[in-house]
Amino acid sequence: TEIYTLSLHDALPIFNSWLNRFVAGAVKVAVASPASNFQKVIAFVGPTGVGKTTTLAKLAARFSLIERKKVAMVTADTYRIAATEQLKTYGRIMGIPVEVADSSAEIGNILSKYKNMDLVLLDTAGRSPSSDEQLDELKQFIARSQADEIHLVLSATTKYFDMIRIIERFGAAVPINRMIFTKLDETRFYGAFLNLMNNFQIPLSYYATGQNVPDDLEIPDVQSLSERITKALLS
Repeated sequence: TEIYTLSLHDALPIFNSWLNRFVAGAVKVAVASPASNFQKVIAFVGPTGVGKTTTLAKLAARFSLIERKKVAMVTADTYRIAATEQLKTYGRIMGIPVEVADSSAEIGNILSKYKNMDLVLLDTAGRSPSSDEQLDELKQFIARSQADEIHLVLSATTKYFDMIRIIERFGAAVPINRMIFTKLDETRFYGAFLNLMNNFQIPLSYYATGQNVPDDLEIPDVQSLSERITKALLS
């Protein structure tokens, strides 16, 4: 009996081909939704520490500086003074107005104030999936905002079963229709990320690969994701 072996050089194209097919089947890529009126409202929700504020700033820079859209940023994260100041700093640098919503009751007036903007990006406070009270507050805020898109922001370094719980709990509170994964640069293990995308089939809108604003934010496609995963596995 002859035994055939493949060198890494020969096996890599076969692996890449398989990985491309798997990623294509597992990851559903989001398509931008049309605004319900002239103004499009995009909200970002998720647990603490996943990088919502930085992600919002990256998107604000992309929409404002690259796509030349009129953008306003609103933060409801009054629990962390640093988060508010961080967003205001980004706003000053990019020339984008920033408003603070101290309560869900204020969001309607703020959106009316910026009704001539193309986009309003809403940053919410990080919420614990274990807290019914916090999730109820989030639910009220999102309902009043009437957001066109609701992006759940998750860290790729989060444990798989914690990710599942976060999706289930946040999904029960607000109508999530997009997902953003952050910190893909901080892990070599993409199994949890791919399994989650495959099992829930919530469209992936962006993924973040670092802290730099606005550079480290990617629009997902099969080839770039496959290359990143292959590089991580072989490093």
